[in-house]
Amino acid sequence: MTEHDAQPTADREQTAVGEPQQAAQENGAQVSTDVTPAGGPEAAIPELVIISGMSGAGRSTAAKCLEDLGWFVVDNLPPALIPTMVELGARSQGNVARIAVVVDVRGRRFFDNLRESLADLDTRGVTRRIVFLESSDEALVRRFESVRRPHPLQGDGRIVDGIAAERELLRELRGDADLVIDTSSLNVHELRAKMDAQFAGEEEPELRATVMSFGFKYGLPVDADLVADMRFLPNPHWVPELRPFTGLNEEVSAYVFNQPGAKEFLDRYAELLRLVAAGYRREGKRYVTIAIGCTGGKHRSVAVSEKLAARLAAEGVETVVVHRDMGRE
Repeated sequence: MTEHDAQPTADREQTAVGEPQQAAQENGAQVSTDVTPAGGPEAAIPELVIISGMSGAGRSTAAKCLEDLGWFVVDNLPPALIPTMVELGARSQGNVARIAVVVDVRGRRFFDNLRESLADLDTRGVTRRIVFLESSDEALVRRFESVRRPHPLQGDGRIVDGIAAERELLRELRGDADLVIDTSSLNVHELRAKMDAQFAGEEEPELRATVMSFGFKYGLPVDADLVADMRFLPNPHWVPELRPFTGLNEEVSAYVFNQPGAKEFLDRYAELLRLVAAGYRREGKRYVTIAIGCTGGKHRSVAVSEKLAARLAAEGVETVVVHRDMGRE
């Protein structure tokens, strides 16, 4: 995220989702009044996405992306009103088929109602997903300081105190999220690309996977669901003719997979992922991030990520490949 895009202030967040949300405000909620409460008992229940996460992590950008994709976006809606919003959408004669709601700590006294609202939606059979925007403490502090604004929860303390309080408040929601996006090193265009990859398709696949290569020396990806370590394979970095290239190079990939254990790992890990994917589908989890690491995120992890993504795609899993640290050396 760029520092400008991720301004963590209430005034920026409230204007980031567009002009149609100007009426029916309650506790800062911006609710469009374009919904026409009409329709019969066969009215379709809208699809629902709940956007939440850390202040300054890019909720506004994520919401604006969905709005550009045709979603009806409601910013800072009190959680207790989410079922009502869905009901209005169901009565709109198909005019509001997809609703995105931004829920965050600006609605402090309403936030405790979120779990009750989610249970209500499950009872009604509403298809809902939770997108959680995450970022490192360092990135969040930098963004708040760049706009010279306090964190919503810091009170008389420091920015880091507000961030810590917010993390604790959102801990359970993050654990329930269907999709976690770490924006620590993303700019606005990269975040939009991630949202487009997940929501732009006309048909919703059973499971979407992001296979991410990374370097352990740059830290673990915080949004990874599964992590595999390729450092058990010889490092092409120590082969002079391979060092300048990456795992996308055919010679590097051939070198990696000619090492003892490389092909066996790919076969067995792909088999393990088939088992895990089946469980995710049964549990209704639609997104998974598989992180493949090596020392620098340039050779081994990149080569294995490419092969693994191809395996998943061949088995019908919609797959996106991200090479987080390639090019940093």
